[in-house]
Amino acid sequence: MPSPTHADHTAARPPEPGAVDALISQTRRLRSRVDAVLRDREAADGEIAPEDARLRWQRALCALAVHQLDDLGTHLGQLKDGFEAGEPAAAAPDGPVRFGPADRAADCALGRAGSAEWDLLTDAVQWSDELFRIFGRSPEDGPLSLDELPSWLFSEDQHILTRMVTGCLVDGRPIDCEFRIVRADASVRTVHMVGEPMLGGDGGTVSMWAVIRDVSDLRRSQRTLRESRDSLERQRRSAQTERRLAVELQEAVLPPWRGTLRFPQDGGPVTMDLAAHYLPSSTGGLIGGDWYDAMQLPDGSSLLTVGDLTGHGVAATSGMAMLLGALRGMAVAGLAPGPLMGWLNELLDTSPQPALGSALCCRFEPATRTLRWSQAGHPAPVVFRDAVGRVLDPPDGVLLGATSGAQYAQAEEELAPGDLLVLHTDGLVPRRGEDVAGGTHSGADRLLAMAPLFATARSAHDCVRLVAEEFGVPEREDDACVLVARIG
Repeated sequence: MPSPTHADHTAARPPEPGAVDALISQTRRLRSRVDAVLRDREAADGEIAPEDARLRWQRALCALAVHQLDDLGTHLGQLKDGFEAGEPAAAAPDGPVRFGPADRAADCALGRAGSAEWDLLTDAVQWSDELFRIFGRSPEDGPLSLDELPSWLFSEDQHILTRMVTGCLVDGRPIDCEFRIVRADASVRTVHMVGEPMLGGDGGTVSMWAVIRDVSDLRRSQRTLRESRDSLERQRRSAQTERRLAVELQEAVLPPWRGTLRFPQDGGPVTMDLAAHYLPSSTGGLIGGDWYDAMQLPDGSSLLTVGDLTGHGVAATSGMAMLLGALRGMAVAGLAPGPLMGWLNELLDTSPQPALGSALCCRFEPATRTLRWSQAGHPAPVVFRDAVGRVLDPPDGVLLGATSGAQYAQAEEELAPGDLLVLHTDGLVPRRGEDVAGGTHSGADRLLAMAPLFATARSAHDCVRLVAEEFGVPEREDDACVLVARIG
């Protein structure tokens, strides 16, 4: 819209009306597209939790864009109406600049902006109808003078208006400020005021012209956007902190050895060559409660175990730490795998934070090469011998924490020198069949098909590397652990 200028300023040449029409059409099309995005977000509201900060941020951003486009459309409409209504009247060289009714009508299009003029010579005040509506004031009550106007503002904002008006009237500076008004119905509106002094022939200010725009909805949308963005940032920082704590806890609890670990028998030849690896999930930001462990026990036997506690993050890793610590202690005390599983179940069942877990516990006697093992809802070990693999038949055992007083059976398997024993958590292999080389194969089949590769591997570490290459795909859905033991 045209704004008052000093008398000696020449009027700028306006753009062609056709160009404004094109801009209005582009704005409307963009507005429709933003509306479609906003509807999609609202439709997704039923699928995403209400407390989802990212969804609130996206919806607030769309709402803010709608407000901005509405304002742009309003301004372009005012510009177009001003062109069609005629050019503003030229100022007399010895008098104040005046604008006709057509200009004020263009300034106040759509009712979100109103114009005002305060005459310092006659004390006359002119308000547009839109400005009365913004202030919630009846035209019969008359417009507010410059002395009355501050009383409608928040006390914290009054000095802003006073400073701006004084600078405009005394020093001839333009006004550009924002403040809050309290209307007669006690509602609060945020308005943006833009004004300029109107100079007389002697260069002194004779009146002040202003446009006051109601920006309450715009500021509300910006505030919602800011709060949503801050909430999203807090969630992001919280997730980063939780992940860091979970990783640190996992690293502190899982065995510190990487690569190969060898268990000798009474200072003699190596009885077991071991290696293990943790494969993180690619779909989740937090690590799970998977574990692996291997240790020599006081009687010369070896403990091998893998397991998985439900959940992710600090809760899962702290629960895993509790179970693994209890398992190590009971194994050192001499408990066999079956009874040991029973006590782990009681521990998880009575925990103040209920959870479920699967576990596999093996005890290997090097003198007889006997493997005694028990499982709690967990994949059975896989034994590879002479380039052929087979899955051991699992003894009975339910998930840890599923029921009180559960009994766990125990199985035995005699291993031979050179046998390869593979323990893994259920996240290693997919729960559903996968299409591999034109056919559907389970993860267990894929593991068994690696038997020829394992036969040529020189160490347990090489076998673990082969497993990681085969199953460490980018689209991994869950965390997983694998532990490989080669019998000496």
